[in-house]
Amino acid sequence: MKLEELLKGIGAKQVCGPTDLDIREVHFDSRKIGQGDLFVALRGVNVDGHLYIEKAIEAGAVAVVCEQLPEQLHAGLCYASVADSAFALGNILSAFFGYPSRQLKLVGVTGTNGKTTTATLLYELVRFMGKKAGLLSTVCNYVDGKQYPSTHTTPDPLELNQYLRLMVEAGCEYCFMEVSSHAIHQKRIAGLDFDGAIFSNITHDHLDYHKTFKAYIEAKKAFFDNLKKDAFALTNADDKNGMVMLQNTAACKYTYSCRTLADFNARAIEKQLDGTLLQLDGQEVWTKFTGDFNAYNLLAVYATACLLGLDKEEILRCMSMLVPVSGRFETLLSPEGVVAIVDYAHTPDAIENVLSTIKGLKGKNNKVITVVGAGGDRDKTKRPEMAEAACRWSDRIILTSDNPRSEEPTAIIADMQAGVREEYRRNVLAIPDRREAIRTALLLASKGDIVLVAGKGHENYQEIKGVKHHFDDKEVIREIFGL
Repeated sequence: MKLEELLKGIGAKQVCGPTDLDIREVHFDSRKIGQGDLFVALRGVNVDGHLYIEKAIEAGAVAVVCEQLPEQLHAGLCYASVADSAFALGNILSAFFGYPSRQLKLVGVTGTNGKTTTATLLYELVRFMGKKAGLLSTVCNYVDGKQYPSTHTTPDPLELNQYLRLMVEAGCEYCFMEVSSHAIHQKRIAGLDFDGAIFSNITHDHLDYHKTFKAYIEAKKAFFDNLKKDAFALTNADDKNGMVMLQNTAACKYTYSCRTLADFNARAIEKQLDGTLLQLDGQEVWTKFTGDFNAYNLLAVYATACLLGLDKEEILRCMSMLVPVSGRFETLLSPEGVVAIVDYAHTPDAIENVLSTIKGLKGKNNKVITVVGAGGDRDKTKRPEMAEAACRWSDRIILTSDNPRSEEPTAIIADMQAGVREEYRRNVLAIPDRREAIRTALLLASKGDIVLVAGKGHENYQEIKGVKHHFDDKEVIREIFGL
């Protein structure tokens, strides 16, 4: 593709050198540059691409986009200076891959909890309705029915546009993707043409990155602020910051609620451990999901499908066929009648949501036992709050390891214990070995008791000192249950 086409719309302040060059590939990693490539010197969180401009040129780059031009410019090469290299990168890659997001109905889901479930269920729903779709999520990426591994909640701009192009070539009509606050702040979604955005909720998380809760909210809000006029902006009216998301958006505004009057409403009529009878805008549908938090996720799915113009009766029929996402309130039953639930809950609010649901479903004389840890090298302020939430809703708690990364598991557990009030201390055990923690919890349980193993969900590894070791909560439970 011609360089001059790629430079359109990036807000170049100054362009030096020829623009009629043929660009082979676009990269922001100098190690991947080859002859005839365009290098975007991205000012990243940890690495400044400006330090690698010369290496990129030595590797064959014929053009450079950067925020600050080098003091010495090479003859025959093109340099373009921009105010924001991240914004430029997204727009360049979108153009390079032929604007694939414009050829799809692209819907993004953002929020602290519920992103993966909502995006995945939308993908599954439209496929049940006979349509081709793609999915970009924490658990896995899909191009129609083909599966690709996922490394980030929201991929980098290069990977994003590559996936979107694959979806277009596979004949996909829709793409549903999780949009993380990191991705919004880092402008990984710059240049993408969204047809809709969904806000699920916002609670305490990622303050290691955003520093303040206000900054975290503003990152989420920026996604809605940049939507086009003919897109839709769908928000959870029951979240205290839900309406904030709509304040400055040019998109068409819609709300959903399980508590108050909104554009889309839902109510749980009957709740069981294996499902919920929901009333969606006056229509009853049996779903294979449990918990009020899933009622919100399903309502967001229903509302989005309606806003995409799909047939309401067909939506409801297909919603009854949907099944829970891997690691999201997955239940396993032992031969002795002990119920184990594996869930990705890793924030105070998510733990409370899952445990409040379990508390409402358990028998009068049965116990709730919770195994929970907190990730290392992440937001430390939520650790005591997670433990406190677990204590309020559980009869026994076992604090353990959950991706300690570079930290010592015992130090993380000590941070969590700070949230354990005196009245709960006799009910709390600390077992750093996660396998032993799960085993102990299951051994403490009797028939009818419910054991929640929280935090990892779909993950099949433990990250310790920079190394990922295979570890799957469900595998451990099945082994102990003898399943």
